Amino acid sequence: QVQLVESGGGLVQAGGSLRLSCAASGRTFSRHVMGWFRQAPGKEREFVAAINWSGGITRYADSVKGRFTISRDNAKNTVYLQMNSLKPEDTAVYYCAASSGVGVTTGIYEYDYWGQGTQVTVFS
Repeated sequence: QVQLVESGGGLVQAGGSLRLSCAASGRTFSRHVMGWFRQAPGKEREFVAAINWSGGITRYADSVKGRFTISRDNAKNTVYLQMNSLKPEDTAVYYCAASSGVGVTTGIYEYDYWGQGTQVTVFS
C-alpha cells in the first residue's frame, strides 16, 4: 500500500516556475514507477510525466517537454515535478500516482495509487 500527498501548487504568473512534491508513505516506494497527471476543468485527466524506480528513465507529454522535469529521491520517498516557463494552459489539478508495473507507462489505468491533487493556476 502506498499513500501519496502532493504539495507545492499555487498561483503563478505565466513564464514563472513551480516545483511540486509528492511524499509517499510505505517501504516500497523505490519499487514503483511514479507519474504526474493533471486535470483541467471540463477535461479528462492527462499524462504529464513519469519516472522509473532509479530515476534513469523518464517520459514526458509533448506539451511539457523541455519545460517540466520529473525527478525522485528514494531516500526521502519523494517525487518532484519542476515546472518552468509555465503557461495558462498548464492550469489544472496535478496528481501524483504510483504504478506497480515495470514500464514507465503513460496510461492512467496502469497506476494503482493516487494522491488527492494540488491546484496549479497560471495567469497571464
